[in-house]
Amino acid sequence: MDWTEPIPALFLFILMVSFVLKLGIFWNKTSQNLPPGPRPLPLIGNLHIMDLKRPYRTMLKLSKQYGPVFSIQMGPQKSVVLAGYETVKEALVNQADAFADRPIIPIVQDLAPGFGIVLSNGENWKVMRRFALSTLRDYGMGKRTIEDRIVEECSVLIKKFESYEGNPFETTTIMNAPVANIIVSILLGKRFDYEDPIYIRLLKLVNENTRLFGSSSVMLYNMFPTLGFLLGAPKNFTQNRAELFAFINVTFLKHLRDLDENDQRSFIDSFLIQQQEEEKKNKTNGYFHNENLKTVVANLIAAGMEATSTTLRWGLLLMMKHPEIQIKVQEEIAKVVGSSQPRIEHRTKMPYTDAVVHEIQRFASINPTNVPHATATDVTLNGYFIPKGTYIITLLSSVLHDESQWEKPHKFYPEHFLNSEGKFVKRDAFMPFSAGRRVCLGETLAKMQLFLFFTSLLQRFTFQPPPGTSQEDLDLTPAVGVITPPMPHQLCALPRF
Repeated sequence: MDWTEPIPALFLFILMVSFVLKLGIFWNKTSQNLPPGPRPLPLIGNLHIMDLKRPYRTMLKLSKQYGPVFSIQMGPQKSVVLAGYETVKEALVNQADAFADRPIIPIVQDLAPGFGIVLSNGENWKVMRRFALSTLRDYGMGKRTIEDRIVEECSVLIKKFESYEGNPFETTTIMNAPVANIIVSILLGKRFDYEDPIYIRLLKLVNENTRLFGSSSVMLYNMFPTLGFLLGAPKNFTQNRAELFAFINVTFLKHLRDLDENDQRSFIDSFLIQQQEEEKKNKTNGYFHNENLKTVVANLIAAGMEATSTTLRWGLLLMMKHPEIQIKVQEEIAKVVGSSQPRIEHRTKMPYTDAVVHEIQRFASINPTNVPHATATDVTLNGYFIPKGTYIITLLSSVLHDESQWEKPHKFYPEHFLNSEGKFVKRDAFMPFSAGRRVCLGETLAKMQLFLFFTSLLQRFTFQPPPGTSQEDLDLTPAVGVITPPMPHQLCALPRF
């Protein structure tokens, strides 16, 4: 294809029009008190100063220059960034309704426009979130029944670790499988064997799309959708998502064939019963339709797997990096639990271990820019006017590393969550699950999983770097992704008994 004439001029024209329109929408207010920020260039905005692989790093630097409320422009997209505990709390908690919307994200709109929970708005979001919360609780979230399932997965995971006989191995897939099985067992009414090729493919699709969603290629696509054909990652993301939806579609069709209103076995069963109720009432504008089902299930699988498994991987890496902390955790486990299976009831008796789990979440800050918000109305924050519909980035990494809230914000320091007597203390600036109306609905489940998986593994194994790798060699630089995992690494799990 000849790229000299006249295609470049046409695309430049399209981009310029897009830029002018976007800019006009944001600046068409008469208020003079809009948030400050770096001067944007035509077409690209502030892209020339952004670390596209890890944009939160640039945003942290800009917050030092412009303050906790500032604007940036990513291509034609004008956004407002909120940094620091006090500002994020003011927006998400104190002015929760005004900051409760989600923006339109082109790559998501292609397959699931306004459906599901995570990126939907209005009544659809309210109905789906309410249904998901109540149904997850019905199937054991936060109860003994789900704890028993986690304990079962802990036993299978321990056997998997034992199979390596102390030799080095990589943990991404290994940690994803047991964590995902918890939410999958609720959604589908069954667990998968870790070696099941269908399950392995399912986990790979979710894991790869989480990585791609945070990639610079997808970021550029969301800014300039008309140039999508030039970018590879968006195509892969869309194909993966379509394959995931196809799997869910086949699964709920199987459930539909065996559906028994008096014997509901899973989240999907409960959704299909609600769907039938809407059909009986001749609701043509109901919310329990197949597109919502596919998107909600995809939302829950991704949220239920990625954050928890990524945090656990960070935890094992940090135990290798800080063996003195690993020893203290193991000593507390031995004192409180002994050789029996750790249970949630032990958590209140294990303040140091609880503090370490919290500090892993704080230090790793795996969701640095949070899921994007949008203003549902015109709003004033910290004296600045922010128009309705503005794309809002709540910089959770700035909250979890806020120098005014944490004694050693950039160090791994479990004492952040301990008082002078060694008792566990809650911290207001601990927001790994976000806050306000859009707080993670699986927070209770995630906390239970983190404690049980972490203590079960530390009880049975001591984690060390592979031979020839020193503690100083262990890289704590986050990898790229919307959820930021540690860099690929191997570990050795040495049996303790």
